Amino acid sequence: MRASQFYIKTTREAPVEAETISHKYLTRGSFIQQIAAGIFSIMPLGQRSLDKIRTIIREEMNAAGGLEVTMPVVQPRSIWQESGRADTYVPPLAKFLDRREREMVLAPTHEETVSIMGRYGIASYRDMPLILYQIQTKFRDETRSRGGLLRVREFEMKDAYSFDADPAGLDTSYDAMAQAYRNIFSRCGLDAVMVEADSGSIGGKDSAEFALLADSGEDTVLTCDSEECEYGANLEKAEFIKTLNAEEKADEVEKFPTPGLKTIEALAKAEGVSESKTAKAVFYTIDDQVYVVVIRGDYEVNETKVRNLMGGSEPRLATREEVAAAGFVAGSASAVGINSKYVIADESAVENANLLAGANEEGFHLRNVNFGRDWNADHMGDIAAALEGHKCPRCDDGYLKQHRGIEVGHIFKLRTVYSDTMNVKFNDVDGKLQPVFMGCYGIGTGRLLAAAVEANHDDRGMTLPRSIAPFEVVVVAVNMHNNDEVRELAESLYRQLNDVGIETLLDDRVEAPGAKFADADLIGMPVRVVVSPRSIQNGGVEVKHRKAARSDSTIHAADQAISAVQAILNS
Repeated sequence: MRASQFYIKTTREAPVEAETISHKYLTRGSFIQQIAAGIFSIMPLGQRSLDKIRTIIREEMNAAGGLEVTMPVVQPRSIWQESGRADTYVPPLAKFLDRREREMVLAPTHEETVSIMGRYGIASYRDMPLILYQIQTKFRDETRSRGGLLRVREFEMKDAYSFDADPAGLDTSYDAMAQAYRNIFSRCGLDAVMVEADSGSIGGKDSAEFALLADSGEDTVLTCDSEECEYGANLEKAEFIKTLNAEEKADEVEKFPTPGLKTIEALAKAEGVSESKTAKAVFYTIDDQVYVVVIRGDYEVNETKVRNLMGGSEPRLATREEVAAAGFVAGSASAVGINSKYVIADESAVENANLLAGANEEGFHLRNVNFGRDWNADHMGDIAAALEGHKCPRCDDGYLKQHRGIEVGHIFKLRTVYSDTMNVKFNDVDGKLQPVFMGCYGIGTGRLLAAAVEANHDDRGMTLPRSIAPFEVVVVAVNMHNNDEVRELAESLYRQLNDVGIETLLDDRVEAPGAKFADADLIGMPVRVVVSPRSIQNGGVEVKHRKAARSDSTIHAADQAISAVQAILNS
């Protein structure tokens, strides 16, 4: 491809709203163009890189036994009502009425549609295992799109779905998809880690995300610092070993005045004890009902875990007005005397004795509060947020370390969530009707490109790996329009490189050499070949790897240039 016939409109300045490296460089390099908040056009350079990402994904999915399909972006809302997600999906579905006044939605994901496909095609256990995948557009009306392609409203995703006859088959499909994802990320130049994750609005029991550890990420990932342990989880899912206070015999409850003490920190300090000796009460509103969430004072509440414990209903911090209307005294509250059906308790508050807690009376607290005797809860479980420094839940020696991360892929064991609601059944070996076990596996192609830039860049621009760079080589011809020798040599190298299968861009634009070099660095061409009067005078052409220092180039005779380029690319 000749640059004079291509669309290269680079800029020196990034958009003022660009916060991440990928947003800045993809925009400056004319890979993407923003149309509205969270909505982008893909320009020719970006299209070439995304085509390569799609090819890698297709090769790995096909190798894992996947069959490609295409499902509609516009769907009737009725199929979402069938699955039970029409009114609960977050963010809310974007919907409209068609000309016949039927409710339609823009699909944020395709579990419903693929369930219908499975319902139609799967009759017997002999029809499984089956893996279907597509690369298709999605729309999620995110309230806060950011980071260029990292969080958008309209985006392209590869989503795959597996159908199996039993849990063991689902495990096999899940593991095969996990390995395919590792291959995809490796080929795209990403060192992504697989960590446990919450299933969110997709549903199902188990899930894992692949995260690129990067300061620009908006996810929080916790990993074990022990080299022998592979535990990792995102913040929503992460667990940890909770320490126990020394065992004590339950003492009698004692009310005492605490004027002006409104925080756990102030209460513990006044009593001369650790915050682990307190029971913290936090008020949440769930389905219009105020609940008291009780946790040991040195821990924080994980709202995702609360949501899962409460069957998927979204919790939000109660307002002052809601707390007052429910009869609670903020700053002096506890679960003592509260109906247990409105109490949610973390294990840490249940398993420790003689805790300090609010007396539900302004300016007073209680000593020696004990679960089971002084208060109870109908909802109990792990609702504590894991933080850096907490004990690893999987090994004896490790502690959790916190990272920022970019989610680049997510895999789910849906099990029978959708096959139950959408009647995806099959006849087993005994002729009995059984629900299909399903899995779901997603990768955002645009986000993958953005993550690759976050992982591969320097102060001059992108340093994309050969596998996904828009071109492998750029031949920069200096003054070719005024120098026949330069033009002929540049044209010859351009033809030879393309003839041996190396995707090459010939920069034949009437631009200053410095502008051409800057564009090549910004766009991230893996190898730059410079043909100029000076290089010819010095013996041939100048060859340089993109990641090398500015001055670290080598001169090669014209008949050796192709071999030099191949050596760099193959290394």
